[in-house]
Amino acid sequence: METVVVVIEKSKDYFGAYSENCDGIYAAGNSIEEVKANTLEAIRLIKENLPKERWAKEIRDEFVIRWKIDIASFLEYYSSFISLAGMERLTGINQKQLSNYLNHRAKPREKQSEKIRKGIHKFAEELYNITM
Repeated sequence: METVVVVIEKSKDYFGAYSENCDGIYAAGNSIEEVKANTLEAIRLIKENLPKERWAKEIRDEFVIRWKIDIASFLEYYSSFISLAGMERLTGINQKQLSNYLNHRAKPREKQSEKIRKGIHKFAEELYNITM
């Protein structure tokens, strides 16, 4: 099974998406949900309108999409679920700095991005392993 990596980034006016390993897949939308739906629609249209030999090899058979979201977009989207205070507790990065990333006043260095990724993934793993 192939993996299609799709990067979602926030611009001033909208969210944009492009595949970093599969040519011809682009989308945009007003929200992360919309850009994801539009990405799936773009793939559907490729398959509907082009002969199979013109499809990128990654989408010819079964595939999964791995979404990559930049830090500012992640914070913007998930701040409606997790407060910046909660994000601070998860990541060890203070709220003011997270707010700077969220509002595009600063871009996190790779070390800070990795702290955010690790904190969120650890939290997600803890949630995944809870049974009720």
